[in-house]
Amino acid sequence: MRELGPADTVGILRRPGVRARHTSSGLGWERLYLSAQQEQPYSDLFDPAPTHLLILHLDGPVTVRRGRGGGARTRTVPAGGLFLQPAGRALAVELGGRLDTVHAYLADEALRDANDGRPVKLCEELGATDPLAEQLVLALEGAVRCWEPSARTYTDQLTGMLAAQLVRHHGVGGSAVPRPARSGLSARQLAAVRELMEERLAEPLPIADLAASASLSGSQFTRQFRASTGQSPHQFLLRLRLERACRLLRTGSAPIAEVAVACGFSHQEHLTRVMRARLGTTPAALRRAEGHRPGEATYVDSPG
Repeated sequence: MRELGPADTVGILRRPGVRARHTSSGLGWERLYLSAQQEQPYSDLFDPAPTHLLILHLDGPVTVRRGRGGGARTRTVPAGGLFLQPAGRALAVELGGRLDTVHAYLADEALRDANDGRPVKLCEELGATDPLAEQLVLALEGAVRCWEPSARTYTDQLTGMLAAQLVRHHGVGGSAVPRPARSGLSARQLAAVRELMEERLAEPLPIADLAASASLSGSQFTRQFRASTGQSPHQFLLRLRLERACRLLRTGSAPIAEVAVACGFSHQEHLTRVMRARLGTTPAALRRAEGHRPGEATYVDSPG
């Protein structure tokens, strides 16, 4: 799949009164385009877009009018309010004041995946509140703002969770498929997934690639992986990366920065931050404690 970008949006982001702070452009995201920006008041009509649009209001209250003529609706939306525009529908909207927002444009494939392959119809929302959707959008915005390539698995997970939340709580009645009982991965599937993780430990690893190794959709894979391991794919992958980094630091003499990159961390500071949070030590302290004695690697069971 190609990366989603501004061409896949409704056109709000191309208005002259929009000042973008940061976007996911260039990060390779295929199912989500995210933009955080400041918007000035406007009134406009936008053509249908191929993506589903979720707007999170970061401040407010602000008056928003949606639609035209007798079908128009007006609401005063507070901070934390959501605006949801389904794909394939024209949008008439009037923003009554300056507003800081985060826009999440989701590919329809992400919603179908979250609904076990079945089509999804979303409701139009104006000022709805959904604490989980809000936190997921904020987490994605934080990942864009402080982007590290090794976070690709994490952001894919967040995208899948956001799609599932929209399907189950903002879908038109009856479009969501009840989830089957959790079963988990087979031993063969789990072994294939772990082998792929270890082979590509130094690379950004999309959920789609992990799911393909188990012959599952992204949403099925994430659920069944957690049922089998008690961890998300991102947590499990991070553990493998940290374990390998510890082994290399204990048994080798390569610079810490090289060890970090070889194990899938963005840079030395990233490895240091994760190791301090999960193991209560730093790469330099771990190496000093081992005294550079090769052949004495110890298995480290870092928390997820």
